[in-house]
Amino acid sequence: METLDWLMIAGYFGLLAGVASWVIAKSKDTADDYFLAGRNLGWWVVGASIFASNIGSEHLVGLAGSGATDGVAMAHYELHAWCLLVLGWVMVPFYARSRVFTMPEFLERRFNPTSRWVLSLISLVAYVVTKIAVGIFAGGIVFSVLLPEMRMGPLDAFWLGSILAIVLTGAYTVLGGLRAVAYTEALQTLVLVIGSLLVTWYGLEALGGWSALREACGSEMFDLWKPIVPDGVEATWAPVKGDGRMAWYFNDNYPWLSMLFCAPVIGLWYWCTDQYIVQRALGAPDEKEARRGSIFAALLKLLPVFLFIVPGMICFALAQSGAAPGMRDTLIGADGQVIRDEAQKAFPLLVKSVLPVGVRGIVVAGLLAALMSSLAGVFNASATLFTMDFYSRLRPGVSQQRLVWIGRVATSVMVLIGLLWIPVIQGGRGLYDYLQGVQAYLAPPIFVVFFLGVFWKRMNGAGCIAALVVGFVMGLARLAIDTPVRLVDGFAYEPGSVLWIFNSMFFQYYSMLILAVCIVVMVVVSLMTKAPDYARIAGLTYGTVTAEQRATSRGSWRALDVVASSLVLVAIAVAYLYFTG
Repeated sequence: METLDWLMIAGYFGLLAGVASWVIAKSKDTADDYFLAGRNLGWWVVGASIFASNIGSEHLVGLAGSGATDGVAMAHYELHAWCLLVLGWVMVPFYARSRVFTMPEFLERRFNPTSRWVLSLISLVAYVVTKIAVGIFAGGIVFSVLLPEMRMGPLDAFWLGSILAIVLTGAYTVLGGLRAVAYTEALQTLVLVIGSLLVTWYGLEALGGWSALREACGSEMFDLWKPIVPDGVEATWAPVKGDGRMAWYFNDNYPWLSMLFCAPVIGLWYWCTDQYIVQRALGAPDEKEARRGSIFAALLKLLPVFLFIVPGMICFALAQSGAAPGMRDTLIGADGQVIRDEAQKAFPLLVKSVLPVGVRGIVVAGLLAALMSSLAGVFNASATLFTMDFYSRLRPGVSQQRLVWIGRVATSVMVLIGLLWIPVIQGGRGLYDYLQGVQAYLAPPIFVVFFLGVFWKRMNGAGCIAALVVGFVMGLARLAIDTPVRLVDGFAYEPGSVLWIFNSMFFQYYSMLILAVCIVVMVVVSLMTKAPDYARIAGLTYGTVTAEQRATSRGSWRALDVVASSLVLVAIAVAYLYFTG
C-alpha cells in the first residue's frame, strides 16, 4: 500500500462520513424513522441497499475463494436474481398492505403472536451464526492479507481488522438507523462495483485475456452443472473400517441434483422472507417503489459472477501459471492443487498482486465498502427484530426514544456474540461453504410457513408453529453435529455411526429432508385443527385479497417494470447457457 492508495481510502471514508452525517442530521428519534427510515426510501436507494447488504464479506472473501477452488459452481446462488422478482411481484403486495416493521410481525398478522416470537428467535440465532460472525471474520481476512505487518500487542492484523470493521460500521449504524444504512449502502454499491470491475479488468490483463482464463481453468471450472465431486460420484459404497460392514461414504461437496432443488429454496427464503433483505422494501413508501427497488436489485445481482467468482478463477490461473509467485506460494499446495483453507484469500491476494498504485486504493475502499455494508445491514436488522418483536411486546407503551436506545444496545450485544463464534468459522472448509451450509439448515421451515401461508389460506397458526419448531430443531441438531468437527482439530465421528452419517451427508440433501418434513407437518397440523378466521387475514393471502386490493396492486406497475423484469430473466438464461459444458 502506497501513499496514493491511502489517499484514495481516506477520500472514500471522507465521502462516507459526509453522507452519514447528512443522513443522521435528518433523522428523528422515532421507531418508524430509526428502523424503517420513515418509510420514505426511493426505489434506487431500496435496490442499491438490498444489493450492498447482500454483496458483503462472504462474497469478496468466500465467493472468490470458491471461484479459485471450484470455478463457477457457486454461481447457482448468484444467479438467483429471479428470487428478487418474486419478492417484488409476489410478496411485496402483501408486505405493503400489512405495514409491518418485521417479517415475524407479518407472521403474527397472518397466523398468531407465538409464530412471531419463534421466527424472531430463529432469525436472531441465524444472524449470529452466519451474517455477523462471517462479516467480522472476513474483515479480518482482508486486513491480514493486505496489511500483514499490522499488530498491536497480542492482536495481529486479523483481529485488528475485525475490530476495526465493527467500530467503523457501528458508528453510523447505531446513530442513524436504517436511513443511514440505506444511503451509505447506495454510495458503497457504486464504490464496490467500480472497484471489483477494476480487479477483473487488471486480472484478465495480467493473465492475457478471457481466452487465456478459459484455457487455464479448463471446461470443468466453467461448467455450472458438473458436480464438484471426485470422479463424478456422489457417494461410495465401501466397507466400514475395521468390521467389514458396508456403508455409504459421502463427500462434502455440491452435487447437481441437490443444487437444482435446494439452492432455490435457500434463495427464496433469503430474498423474500429474511428481515435482513426485506427491511429495505418495508422502508419504501408504497408498493410501486418497493417493487421497482426489488427489480433494480435483481439487475445489480447479475454482476457478482464477474465481480467475485471470475476474479477468484483469475487468481487460480495466475497462481497455477507461476506468473505471480506470491500467489502460488500461498494458494497452491505440494500436489499442485489449491489449498482450500487458503483459497478465501484469493480476492485480496489479487488486489495486492496485480493492481497499480492508486487503483489498489480504490479497490481496497470497495472491499471495505462491502464489509461495512454487510455488517451495517445485519446490525440494523438484528436491532429491529429484538426491539420490535421482543422488547416492545414485553414493555408495551414505552416511549419512541426508549425503543431507539434499546435498538442501539441490542446491536452492541449481537456484535459481541458474533465475535465469540469466529473460531467455529475458522475451522471450516471455506467461508462460503460454511454460510451456505448453515443457511440450508435454517431456511426450509421459514420458506414453508411464508409461502404456504400466502398461497393457501387454510394454513393456520398451529401448523405454522409446528413447522417452525420441527424445522428449527432439525437444523440445530445438524449444526450441533457439524460444529465439533469444525471446531476441534482431529475430531471425527466413528465411520458408519449415525452421527457420522448425518455429518457426512450433503448439506443440501439434509436441507431437502427438512423441507419435506416441514411441508408435511404444516399441512397435516393445519388440516387437523381449526381453520383461521378469514376476515382477520383479509389481504394477507391470495385467497383473501379483495377486488379493491387487486386493483391497487395492478395500478402500481407499468410496462417498464415488466420489461426490466424480463431483461433479468433473459440475462439469467444466457448465463446458464454459457456456463454449461
